[in-house]
Amino acid sequence: MAPVPRAPGRPAGSPRGSGLAIAAALGLVHGRGLWRAGGRSPGRMSDCSPARRKVCRWGRRRMAAAGPVCKCPRTRLPVGGASALCVFVLCWLYIFPVYRLPDEKEVVQGVLLQQGKAWRSNQTAVTGFRKQLEDCCDPSLLFAMTKQNSPLGKNLWFDGEFLHSVTIDNATYSLFPQATPLQLPLKKCSVVGNGGILKKSGCGRQIDQADFVMRCNLPPLSSEYSKDVGSKTQLVTANPSIIEKRFQNLLWSRKTFVDSVKVYNHSYVYMPAFSMKTGTEPSLRVYYTLEDFGANQTVLFANPNFLRDIGKFWKSKGIHAKRLSTGLFLVSAALGLCEEVTIYGFWPFSVDLHGRFISHHYYDNVLPDSGFHAMPEEFLQLWFLHKNGVLRMQLEQCEAPLLQSSA
Repeated sequence: MAPVPRAPGRPAGSPRGSGLAIAAALGLVHGRGLWRAGGRSPGRMSDCSPARRKVCRWGRRRMAAAGPVCKCPRTRLPVGGASALCVFVLCWLYIFPVYRLPDEKEVVQGVLLQQGKAWRSNQTAVTGFRKQLEDCCDPSLLFAMTKQNSPLGKNLWFDGEFLHSVTIDNATYSLFPQATPLQLPLKKCSVVGNGGILKKSGCGRQIDQADFVMRCNLPPLSSEYSKDVGSKTQLVTANPSIIEKRFQNLLWSRKTFVDSVKVYNHSYVYMPAFSMKTGTEPSLRVYYTLEDFGANQTVLFANPNFLRDIGKFWKSKGIHAKRLSTGLFLVSAALGLCEEVTIYGFWPFSVDLHGRFISHHYYDNVLPDSGFHAMPEEFLQLWFLHKNGVLRMQLEQCEAPLLQSSA
């Protein structure tokens, strides 16, 4: 039988269809291997009608001894190529989601539209969201490592690393409280971020009126800031990276560290000792340093299972980041532990609601590492909770009675 003529206008072996063109562009097509499986020639593909396929099948049965009469190749990706393409597309959509985050101006405009409306707590929404947190993460039980949830001999996997774990030995077990030391449920809670929007806010008194105040990453609380951020503290987080950068891992600056945390009075220092292997030793040094100096502060170690579950919870809601910010971890815990939550200083943009430039933090303008946290995404999730009455987000200036009376 004479060879079937090649279709005009298309070179031999070139892929047809947009899907195959994508595969070729991604390097999934190697030479003519996609079309030549089993010895089939791309030049014989122009006439594979149902009638011709029927003749081909009949010819194969009748003339098997003489070799194949014709071959009509399958025009589909091989299993390996299709799998690779699917994995690539899924990874691309995860890293670069199809939705577009609103820019800074759009966010400001959206917030301004809500500012004239009085905020009201929605108890049904609060109960529903708290139930979601309880089902996924159980903050009341897993917020901190205790003898109850981390028994002796338990193998504990780091939440920030895939290949490292720690077995709870006698020395580590002795550092944990018997159960969560917080008097649950907490009533009215203030969660204070470090955003520059707090500067000149006059929110210090309002923050301190809460029953329980949580702060992020050992922020300064000197007198020059207290009128805006308050001074009351029941719990403050301390990342191991801060201990390394500010206090040289407590190898030579133990007293300096103890003196610096006196401003937090009788508070808990909440540390992720078992998130990353490199953070374990600095966190343990903080514990022993405060104990050796008889300080008023007590270290609580974050449970990596809680941090891992909280991360999965927010990723399921659309936050794409290598790791959640400390602020979002703390707000999540507060929503599971407190009856009423108000958050301050959670504003990751460079302008305030009036278009004026603001620094990144209320105490400096040091920007975070790019690509590590997804701060705008986190803000939009928190703003959604604010609009639905689950928590209250303070973005405008608070009342400042002392300043008003002196005017």
